[in-house]
Amino acid sequence: MSEIVPPHPRERHALVGHRAAEAEIAAALAAGRVHHAWLIGGPQGIGKATLAYRFARALLDGAARERRSSLAVDASSRTARQVAARSHPSLMVLERPAADGEKAAPKTIPVEAVRKALGFFASTAADGGHRVCLIDAAEDLNTHGLNALLKTVEEPPENATILIVSHAPQRLLPTIRSRCRKLTLAPLGEAEVSEVLAGLGPDAARLDPALVARAAGRAEGSVGRALALLDARRLATLAELETILEGLPAYPTTRVLALADKLADKRGEETFRLALDRVLAWSAERLRARAADGPARLAWLAAVCEKVADEARLVEAYNLDRRAFVLSAVGDLAEAVRRAG
Repeated sequence: MSEIVPPHPRERHALVGHRAAEAEIAAALAAGRVHHAWLIGGPQGIGKATLAYRFARALLDGAARERRSSLAVDASSRTARQVAARSHPSLMVLERPAADGEKAAPKTIPVEAVRKALGFFASTAADGGHRVCLIDAAEDLNTHGLNALLKTVEEPPENATILIVSHAPQRLLPTIRSRCRKLTLAPLGEAEVSEVLAGLGPDAARLDPALVARAAGRAEGSVGRALALLDARRLATLAELETILEGLPAYPTTRVLALADKLADKRGEETFRLALDRVLAWSAERLRARAADGPARLAWLAAVCEKVADEARLVEAYNLDRRAFVLSAVGDLAEAVRRAG
């Protein structure tokens, strides 16, 4: 099966789910009171950037501004075509640059790009209308970029809007969060994930329906995760991980070793990330289910979950030994479950 590459959010006009968030934006447009900075938060792959681009087009399109009752903009309009082509003179998008040939993609948005955005706000909109800066995503900004963003959010330019997409808005600077109007998007329902997958073109239509159903069921409301799960071997690896987690504190050493070997394969970057997500989600589910036991009983499990998350970030950032990490993490989680009873 060839990999399905979804259209970029700037090219997507249909938005599945998130009706309340879209209605809130439309109401602000209708009232003529659009806040200068919006923080659109929620898990990865649920449509935050798609909503942000939909919002941006409505702000930049003259007909939509006059109507002010909907975010819909005709896909054939000049505004929509310019946004899709990344050529709209009144839209500045901050996102991580793509890989350049053999050169790996940067891990952060260069601070020079942020400063360029500040200069963009200092100029007048091309048509005398609105200017929009869309940041996708805030987690890709380094400290210097975040500080530069803070200055703009604190001293907003006239007739301009900043749209900030964030996968973990609670980790942003409190001073940024406090100056933004917040929209928190929830994970999509399983049926909504399936609906998005079905609309991704002929390649998606040819997929095994059973595989699509399994991917949507394990996607935790994220289309991005569902796309990564459209691989039977990857699904099998994650199913093996879940079986091991559910059996803790006991675990079969040979199966854990085999799983560690699979997750250590450098060709399986996405599988490793999905496995980490599953471990963290499992930990959160267990903590919620045992909340009545009290913090003292669950403190060790919570501490181990945080340790696993921190070590996972180090493994990815510094390309450390994944096999050793998997073995250590399973052992730590088993001990935490045993202590929690």
